[in-house]
Order: sequence, then structure tokens, then C-alpha cells
Amino acid sequence: MSARPKLPFMLDSNRRLDRWVQVNGDGTVIVRTGKVEIGQGIVTAMAQMAADELDVSVTRVRMVPVDTSQSPDEGSTSGSRSVEEGGGALRQACAEVRDAFLQAAARRLQASLESLSVDDGTIRVRGREPAAAPAAAPAAGDHGVPPRDDGGAALPAAITYWQLAVEVDLAREATGQVRPKTAAELRVVGQSLARLDVPRKLAGAAYVQDMRLPGMLFGRVVRPPSYRARLIADGDAAGVHGLPGEPVAAACGRIRALPGVRAVVHEGNFLGVVAEREEQAIAAARALAAAVRWVEVADLPDAEAMPAWLLAQPAEIEALSEKGAAAGEGALASAGSRTLTAVYTRPYLSHGSIGPSCAVAWWHDGQLEVWSHSQAVFPLRDEIAKALTIDAATITVRHAEGAGAYGHNGADDAAFDAVLLARAVHGAPVKLQWMREDEHGWEAYGPAMAVRVSATLDAAGRVIDWQEDVHTNRHISRPGRHPNPGLLAAWHLDRGFEPPPAIDMPMAQGGASQRNAVPLYDFPNQRVWLHAIAAQPLRASTLRALGAYANVFAIESMMDELAKLAGADPVEFRLRHLRDPRARAVIEAVAQLAAWRPGESGDGSRGRGIGFARYKNAGNYVAVIAEVVIEEQVRVPRCWTALDCGRIVNPDGVINQAEGGIVQAASWTLKEQVRFDRTRILSRDWESYPILTFSEAPAVETVLLDRPEQTSLGVGEGMAGPVAAAIVNAVCNAMGVRVRDLPLTPERIMAAMEG
Repeated sequence: MSARPKLPFMLDSNRRLDRWVQVNGDGTVIVRTGKVEIGQGIVTAMAQMAADELDVSVTRVRMVPVDTSQSPDEGSTSGSRSVEEGGGALRQACAEVRDAFLQAAARRLQASLESLSVDDGTIRVRGREPAAAPAAAPAAGDHGVPPRDDGGAALPAAITYWQLAVEVDLAREATGQVRPKTAAELRVVGQSLARLDVPRKLAGAAYVQDMRLPGMLFGRVVRPPSYRARLIADGDAAGVHGLPGEPVAAACGRIRALPGVRAVVHEGNFLGVVAEREEQAIAAARALAAAVRWVEVADLPDAEAMPAWLLAQPAEIEALSEKGAAAGEGALASAGSRTLTAVYTRPYLSHGSIGPSCAVAWWHDGQLEVWSHSQAVFPLRDEIAKALTIDAATITVRHAEGAGAYGHNGADDAAFDAVLLARAVHGAPVKLQWMREDEHGWEAYGPAMAVRVSATLDAAGRVIDWQEDVHTNRHISRPGRHPNPGLLAAWHLDRGFEPPPAIDMPMAQGGASQRNAVPLYDFPNQRVWLHAIAAQPLRASTLRALGAYANVFAIESMMDELAKLAGADPVEFRLRHLRDPRARAVIEAVAQLAAWRPGESGDGSRGRGIGFARYKNAGNYVAVIAEVVIEEQVRVPRCWTALDCGRIVNPDGVINQAEGGIVQAASWTLKEQVRFDRTRILSRDWESYPILTFSEAPAVETVLLDRPEQTSLGVGEGMAGPVAAAIVNAVCNAMGVRVRDLPLTPERIMAAMEG
């Protein structure tokens, strides 16, 4: 038996063409993808790629939100992989659909494939005079196919996709035998088309938070006050003294009698309410929270000593890179060599979703329907089935956009909360909205990290040895990665699933905690180890860029420190250690864009710094120069960036993602950290977890280095590390003070000055 043809990664596991494309008789084309719109403009980019490969106007393309009942299963939308992987699969699928219609047209028109051309869905025979212009789209019930000419009359010169739609069966597998278009053949890709997702957002109809279904009820959950708090059950009440409240059963019964309350759900440590109106659900949840009792455990580490805690924890060591002389032998010491050692840290970071997580669930007719802003719609479906031990075929999960954030925030958890509450009112849809304290207190944070770097310069000012140790938890506990469900409420139910351990992707797939830990620079001797810590005091998982944010911050901070030690300009110092021409090009481009002056130094209150990385060492190339002003707080008025993401699909979309990535990373770097005491999370609102405001966002200038013949790559995640490094390096440029612990609070700057 011959092997099946090699196809793009995501198409290989979703080979049916009708899973991707549907051509309609009304002149429209439905395009499905397994990648979800979460503000990155992916729907528009996918529509552009599909339009080009199909040879139709982008105005004919109708993008369908991901739906487990009909969309291709592309796993999660993460890692800045949507354009690269999902786009590659969609291009191949559309190319094969176009070929299927050309084959059908060749038969109908009695012409060779080579003689056919396509323009906006109309297939013409070159050189043949038209007998009559075909309709742009046939009337209902009329497929407009001209009769076969057996009497010698002139053959038709053209036919449309819409005329052929009923006879071209796309219920077939992709073959891999059709070539997608070359860069020179593209017409829509490379253009700045208006975002397709924006009109519905402006109309207030885009988000799951805005959804309304007939007969919809509203739900709220009552979370424990801390991670390992235990609800005092009725039988335990006599043994617990000095705790306010009442027995659980009595509390639930009293709440059921409140106005509008339709159900109170109590399973183990899970509590929730369902009411006819949203304000009734909020009032009932607050009353229930005030009534019940919990026993808590003070088992969290000292938040102020997290770097020391990370460095002291037992860990699984993973060698990420080892080359040149063996570590610790002292063979590299020579006359004039100098060694610098430093530790760089980041705290736990929240996703900081502007709109708290939300979902809608509806049990009816033996089926379960869920609407969620999850980034992993198919894994969410499977996790719900696993947690409830029901058949996944009875569950349909549909993506609905959320006013959320990039990474594993509370979207999946809110969906399962909605499912549990809707089960108590079977037949009625329930919208479950998290409160701000739920979002800030219970989402999965980006893990804290400590990166120790020791580097040696020779007498000529070149790095001859690089030793790096990354200390952190593994970064992925998304649903679908482990036999235990990765859903918050599943751990609180009577059945009591254990939270799944965090994992990392292999380095060949971009890694996670170890992402970008290996420098792209050319060092002759290098050792990079990951110290993967199993103990996980706070719930943690994927946050945009994963480990790359801290790893690039550490590498690029050390490069600046080494440049100063070598008496070299930071831009020139990086270039002397880089051979990759695309890496050099973005650094040179951003230096030109920002009018960088070799050897420039700050004036005590204002300065500039640079940061660089290639995301995952396989994705987009980014260089950033940041300007800072030191006042009561560090302020970033301007940033410049040069970006190479291969073939650019939508220039305006790329710039949008670059700017958004810069603003988010600036917020992390200047302000953000999750605060906690030995028992509870303390950062439960915007006052205790501040983020960058509109007035504080930097102005951004961007230059794009288009590579039409290269693979299209993602954008947003690649900005994070270079931005952090550029800002911190700019502070050092301004003040001569090196801050190695994020965020750049006044207290940390003062500590660095005193140190």
C-alpha cells in the first residue's frame, strides 16, 4: 500500500475538503478554520489567503467561527502559529478546491486545464469568444449550466463556481498534488484589508458576554477564598469552632428562596446559583458566599522571596544546549578575560482580561451546546466529556469571541462552570459570567521565573562562554494535555479530580518554559539548562509568549551588561555576535528607524535601550528600541520596532499586533505582578493589580521587512521579550542603574541604586 501524500500539518489530520470550504450557489464561499479570533485579526488574514487561492473576491468569503460539529480540529490557537500552520493548511485546501472546480469546468467547457483562467469565481477559456455572459450568481433553483452543444453551436466560453457548485463534490480528501500559488501570483495577500471582526464589535454583538438566547438564565459561582480551602459540610460543623456562617444545606435552602433564584448547585467545594436576571444571580451568590464557612491552609511561599524560593527548589534538569568546552573546568580563563554573573527574575503575571471570562451552556434534547471564548475549542469539548463521563459526540462547543487575553485564562473554566449550572435547569440556556475577583483570583497565571546567566568576555570583547540556568515551573496546563481535566470546577466536585501537572512542549515545537532560553547569538562555548520545578504553589499555565518573555529579558539584559563591560555600543555588540542575515537586518533597521547614535547615553532622567530576539528561534525576528523617562514612575513615551514575519498577509494587521504586543509587554514590565500572602491571592482588582492605562501607552513606529518568498509567521508573541529588555536597558542607559527584577517599580529601582 502506498503512503498517503504529505500535507501541511493541520490539513494532514483534517483531510476532508468540505471541512474547510463550501461553495454556494448564491455566489458566496464559506471558509472554516480551526483557529479562533481573539483579537489578533486572524479571521481577516485567513479570508485573504482563501480568496487568493480560490481566485474569488474577499467580499464573497464568509468566515465561520470554530464549531466542533463542522470545523477542522486544529487543536489550540496559540504560539503565534495560526498563520504559519493554520494558514498553510487553509491555502493547500483552497488550492485543491480551486483545482476541483477547474477540472469540472474543463469537462463542461470541453477545454484543457491549461486554457482556463479564473477571475472572481468565473472560469474562462482563453481565446474563446463568449456566447453570452454568465450570471454572477444564478437565481434560486437555476444552476445556469448551458446545455451541451451536440448540434455544432459555439461552446460556452465561461462558467462560474456558483454554476458548478451542485456537481463538484468536496466530500473528498486532499491529495497534496496541487501547488498553492507562488508569491508572484498573489493579489489579496499583502494588502491592508479592513478587519472583518471589527464591525460586530462596534455594534456590541461580537462577544460571548453580549449573547442573548430565548429563555436565558444567568449564573454565578462562589469560589473558595483560597486554593486549598475546604468547605465545612453540615456534619463537620460541630467540630469547627469560631467560624461565622451556617451549615451548607441550610444556606443553600435559604438562597433558593431569594427572588428570581431558579437553582443553587452544591457539589463538594463547588457552589453556584442560577437566577432569572443577572443582578439576582449576583445578589444570591454574594449572600451564599457570606453564609458558608471554609477552613484554609497557610501554605504559600513568601511572595517577596520568590526568586530565592525558585533557585532553592529541587528540579528536573533538562539540557537545552551544550557546546564547546565543558562547564566548570576553568579552561576558558585567559589573560584579559572577564566574567559577569547575574540573576534576572519575573513574578507571577495575570492575563488581566479586561472582560471577565464568560460562557453559555444549554442542555436540551440529549445534547449539550456550549459557547466559549476558549482558545482550544475541541480540547474543551473533550475535557467536559471526560469530567462528566459523557460521550463527546453529544457535546457541541462553538467559539464566541471574548473581551479577554492571550493564553490560558479563565475561558475554559467558565465554560465548565456554565455546564454545571445549566445541568441544574435542564432545557434553559445559562450564561455564566465570572466576577472580577474570580478572574484575578482563580485564573492560571504566567509562572514566576528566575534566570541565572554567567558569561565570559575575552580580551577583544567577544563572548567566549555562556552559562545559563532557567528556574521555573513547566508552563502548560491547558485542558486536553493530561488524563485529569484541566478545568477548575472539576477539582472542586465531589469526585475530586487532581489538578494536572504542568508540561512543556518539546523544544522542536517551540518549547514552553524553555522557549527562547537558547541564545540566537554565536557563542563558541555554551551551556543552557532548564531546572523544571514540580512544586507549584500558585495555579499557573500559559501566558502570551510563555517562557520567552523572561528568557529574552535575561539574555538581552546580559548582552547589554556585557556590551558595557566591553566598552562597546549595544547595537554593534549584538551585530558582532550574529551571523543570521535576517537577525542582523531587523537590528540594523530599527537602529536606522530610531536614529540610534552609536555610544549614545542618557541624561539621568531619559534614555534608550534595545532588545532583540527571534521568537522560538524559528519564528519572527523582532528588534525594539524603547525610550524611557524617569519620573515618579518609569514612563515609556516611544518605541520603535523592526519586524520580519516572512510573507506579510495583512500589513495593517501585522502593525496592529506589533503595537498590541508592545503595549502588553510594557505593562508587564512596568507594573504587573500577582501579590499574595501565605494563604490567599491578594491581587483581586485593578487597584491591587494595575495595568498600563491608555494615557501611558507608548507611541510606536514600525518598519516591516517583507519576505514574500518565505513562510508567513506569527507576530504578537514575539514582541514580549525584546520589549522588556529594551525598557530595562533604557533605564540603565538613563540612570546607570541595572534592575534585574521585574516589574520596574520605584522600590526596585531604589533597591538597585542602593545595591
